[in-house]
Amino acid sequence: MARPPLARERVLDAFESILIEDGERTATLDATAKTAGVSKGGLLYHFSTKDDLIAGILERAEALADEDLDRMATAPEGPVAYFLRTSVMEDAALDRALVATSRIAQGGFVAASETLRRIRESWAEALRPHVRDDTALDLVMLLSDGLYYNNALDASETESSGLTGPVPIGDELTALIELVKRATA
Repeated sequence: MARPPLARERVLDAFESILIEDGERTATLDATAKTAGVSKGGLLYHFSTKDDLIAGILERAEALADEDLDRMATAPEGPVAYFLRTSVMEDAALDRALVATSRIAQGGFVAASETLRRIRESWAEALRPHVRDDTALDLVMLLSDGLYYNNALDASETESSGLTGPVPIGDELTALIELVKRATA
């Protein structure tokens, strides 16, 4: 597959950043052009409307999710462990695309909600052969959702409570993954 033009990617990166940092309503064509460092004409060459920008973000999210599925299928630790470990956000391209898509969905764009649903369903189907039943699959999927959600919690609040952070890391995460693998195999 041919690589998209650099300017197009820069515009999508800018739109994605605005979505993540400020939300869908502030992600205008003008704001996107300014953030990308291109003229409005340069932006319009690649994306003639905000709907085109949204479509670009949704396509990006699906392409990155497909790449993630490929990595999951070949992960040495196995798909379940890979899926749970990568549910802890690291500001990777897929993380950013999913957050941006979520912001678009929160703005009432049905296509974004459908994209998120398709991605989640594709992960579930990839995991299904590696767990014993639908209940075990639910456990893996819901734990992943919880890990992903808890990334948004402020770690400074957990320090005062004596907790180590909003999500387990290092050996704690490994122990949790091993527990889930035993419970779902």
